[in-house]
Amino acid sequence: MSTSNTFSSYGSVTKAFHWLTALLIFTALPLGLIANDLAHAIYDPAIATTEDDIAWAARLFSIHKTVGVTVFFVALARILWALTQPKPGLLNAENKPEAFAAETVHWLLYGSLVLVPLTGWLHHAAAEGFAPILWPFGQNLPFVPKSAHLAELTAGLHWLFIWVLAGSLVLHIAGALKHHVVDKDSTLRRMLPGHSDAPEPPAQRHSPVPAIAALAVWGMVLAGGWFIGVFADHSAANTDKAELVAVQSDWQVQDGTLSITITQLGSPVTGTFSDWTAAIAFEDPSEPGLAGTVDVTVSIPSLGLGTVTDQAMGADFFDSAQFPTAQFKADLFKTDTGYEARGPLTIRDRSVDVVLPFDLEIQGDDASMSGELELNRLDFDVGKSMPAEDSLAFAVLVSVELTANRGE
Repeated sequence: MSTSNTFSSYGSVTKAFHWLTALLIFTALPLGLIANDLAHAIYDPAIATTEDDIAWAARLFSIHKTVGVTVFFVALARILWALTQPKPGLLNAENKPEAFAAETVHWLLYGSLVLVPLTGWLHHAAAEGFAPILWPFGQNLPFVPKSAHLAELTAGLHWLFIWVLAGSLVLHIAGALKHHVVDKDSTLRRMLPGHSDAPEPPAQRHSPVPAIAALAVWGMVLAGGWFIGVFADHSAANTDKAELVAVQSDWQVQDGTLSITITQLGSPVTGTFSDWTAAIAFEDPSEPGLAGTVDVTVSIPSLGLGTVTDQAMGADFFDSAQFPTAQFKADLFKTDTGYEARGPLTIRDRSVDVVLPFDLEIQGDDASMSGELELNRLDFDVGKSMPAEDSLAFAVLVSVELTANRGE
C-alpha cells in the first residue's frame, strides 16, 4: 500500500493520522466528561467527597489535558500532510447536497481538531489550577498571562467548540455508516487499514462554499454562546456581592496585593483577594518597641483561586457563606532586624496568634511594605476532610504588599 494519497484512495500515512486522531479524541472526550462530573461533585457542598476523590479527578483532568495537547500536535501534522497530498474524490460527487454536507462537516472537523485542544491549552495556561499537563512543558504559554477573565473566556470557547466537535463527529460517523450500509460503496472501506480496491471517483471540482458554510456555523455557535451568557464575567459578579466598607486609617492604602499560595498535588496555586481593608496607626520609633496597630478585614468571597475557587469557598474550607470575612488585629513592632505584626488572625471561627515579619520603607508621608507568613490550614479547620498532605499541603503562604500615604 502506498504511503501517499491518490485521487481514488488514501495512503497509509493519511490512514494512520485518521485512526490515531480518532483514538485520541475518543479517549479525551470521555475523560473530560467524567473528570468534569467529579469536579462538580467535589464543589457541591451537599455531596461528601474525600481526598481520594479529588486526587482521582485531578489525575483524570491531567490525562485529559495531556491527550488534548497530543491531539493538537497530531492535528497540525495531519493538516500539513494533507496540504502535500492529492485529495481523494468523493464517490457521490454527483449528489450535490450530500457532497456539500460532507465537505462542510470535514471543514468543521479540521477546525475543531485545532480549536478544541488549543482553547483548552490556553485555559490551562491562563488559570491557576491543580491538574498539570503530563508533559515536561506546556504549563505556561508565551504571551498568555495568568488571568481569571482570560481563563473564563477560553473555558467558554473550549466548551462551545467541544459541542461543534461532537456534532461534527456524529455527522461524520453517520455519513460513513450511510455510505457503507445504505449506499454500499467504498467510502468507508478505502479509509480502513490495508489495501482496498476503490473505484475511480467521478470528475469533480471543489468549491470554497463548504468552507464558508463551516465559518458561518462557527459564527452562529459563537453568537449563540454569547446569547446564553457563556462569555459573561461570572467571577466579577460573585465578588461584587462582598465589597467591604472603607475604614478610617491614619495611613491610607493606595495600592496593595493580598494573596495566598497553596500546594495542590505538588503544584503551587496562587490566589488573590480583591477586597480587603486595613486601618493602620503607625509612628516609626527611634528604638525597637511598639510602633502602632493594624486592623485588617478580608472579604473571603473576593478570593480568586483559579479552578479551585468554588471548592475553596465550600463548607469544608473557608465556608464563605457562614464566615464571609477574616480578620487580623495586630500590634506593630520595630525589632532589631526589621518590623513585625503580632496578633490574632481569625479565619472561620478559629483565632490563632501569629507573627508577620515585614519590610518597611518610609519616605516622608509615603510608605511601602511587604511581608510573608506561613500558616497551617488545619489550625483554622480548613480542609479537615484532607488530614494528610497527599492532595493538599498543610502549609499556606500568605503574602502582602502595599503602598500607603499618611493622611492629615
